[in-house]
Amino acid sequence: MTTPWGDCALARFPEDPRDRLRAWDASDEYLLRQLAEQDTPLSGTVVIVGDRWGALTTALAQHRPVQITDSFLTQEATRANLARNGIAADSVRLLTTQDPPPERVDVLLVRVPKSLALLEDQLLRLAPAVHADTVVVGTGMVKEIHTSTLKLFERILGPTRTSLAEKKARLIHCTPRSSARATNPWPHSYALPDGIGVVSGRTVVNHAGVFCAERLDIGTRFFLQHLPESRGPRRVVDLGCGNGVVGTAVSLADPEAEVLFVDESFQAVASAEATYKANGVPGQAEFRVGDGLVGVSADSVDLVLNNPPFHSHQATTDATAWRMFTGARRALRPGGELWVVGNRHLAYHVKLKRLFGNSQLVASDAKFVVLKAVKR
Repeated sequence: MTTPWGDCALARFPEDPRDRLRAWDASDEYLLRQLAEQDTPLSGTVVIVGDRWGALTTALAQHRPVQITDSFLTQEATRANLARNGIAADSVRLLTTQDPPPERVDVLLVRVPKSLALLEDQLLRLAPAVHADTVVVGTGMVKEIHTSTLKLFERILGPTRTSLAEKKARLIHCTPRSSARATNPWPHSYALPDGIGVVSGRTVVNHAGVFCAERLDIGTRFFLQHLPESRGPRRVVDLGCGNGVVGTAVSLADPEAEVLFVDESFQAVASAEATYKANGVPGQAEFRVGDGLVGVSADSVDLVLNNPPFHSHQATTDATAWRMFTGARRALRPGGELWVVGNRHLAYHVKLKRLFGNSQLVASDAKFVVLKAVKR
């Protein structure tokens, strides 16, 4: 990536030479170019929110920024990209969306996330640290910035305007005002519907940005109706756990099971733990933010339950699902099972047969399938 301060060598994480997707886009370039052209003072505490793969953080590392992200993979990408460019790791401070934000923010740079709720949560958390002289600039592709995005900046921080579009990217300029801060509505809780087994009517807790935070998504609802019925002491993984409702269902139905909740989203794992605790589950559980099943010992798991995402930010890709499936195969004991729910059109059965040598249809409806693969 070419910046006003020189070129940066960047890659997504985990790095895959077959991946043609870049670790930056035109909105990152536009923001950096604008900062240089306007001679924006990058002094005091510089905070970067929502950096996708560490492109902005790496480019601005000389200003010792604070990065705030919901993504474990973003943090790992940032560390790798700093090293790739010969920049000391302690040049930047890496925080998660669950960490207390800095007490003062002098420059706030926001890469607009896909989730409006996550943007709301982060702006509300940062608002007390923003002062009248804080420079606030948001960036995103035109398709990512909507009227609701601008209204959110204006409601929480102050008067907001947008730039002209360049290469399908746009900037958001916000002038902070001194005013009373709004109450943060996150996390959000609701009661689950009936007809989904042991978790029917139970409480689910969602932090901002977690998929389907206002209601149970139909894919998970279908999965809950067709979970495996085996019981006894076993190790189960809720892989890509989201708000943790699937793993919580397993724990409620089988208190002898040890359940590992894992997701690359800090918001998701916090939601899963809150959901689990809200329901007074008697079983054993571990909550882990990480890159899928990396770090889980081989041949140590009896059952993996997975509803894999098929988007990486704005890009549609099956790379995440494939990595989840391969990680599950490594972690499962011989005879262990991977259960997957997904849209019919994604044809996960082809990938499972290729990887496991088998795939069984457990259930299906007009939109979803539940598949089972056994490690031989």
